[in-house]
Amino acid sequence: MDWFQSLIIGIAQGLTEFIPISSTAHVRIIPALFGWDDPGAAVTAVTQLGTLLAVFVFFRKDILRLNLAGIQSLIGYRRRGTWTPELRGDIRLFWFIVIGTIPIGVFGLLFKDMIEHDFRSLWIISGSLIGLAILLALAESLPNITGTWTA
Repeated sequence: MDWFQSLIIGIAQGLTEFIPISSTAHVRIIPALFGWDDPGAAVTAVTQLGTLLAVFVFFRKDILRLNLAGIQSLIGYRRRGTWTPELRGDIRLFWFIVIGTIPIGVFGLLFKDMIEHDFRSLWIISGSLIGLAILLALAESLPNITGTWTA
């Protein structure tokens, strides 16, 4: 992959990351549209590092607060009665994030080879994007919590 292809893939990643479409899929689709070789799962992972850095910088205060709450929950467990409601909420969110991260790590390890090869198929990617679009359209058309229609 040359610098121009890297630039185009990086722009695609940056433009599609924070909207509800798969930036990872676009990192695979765009090279195919231009007739380039598949950049591979490693390139896709590296493009995610820029996004990860941006998220860490933007949310640095929240990340620090949640990590400190998690550490406090481990160290100061005996003093639970003195925790403020805000601290209890931060501790709860910290542990929910930890617990929610475990399944994706397990699935990533179990299906590593499929992720790197089989799941990069344009058929699987296009089917997944279509399925996501249908789910988003359904979610948008269903009544929200207050019972009013959103669409």
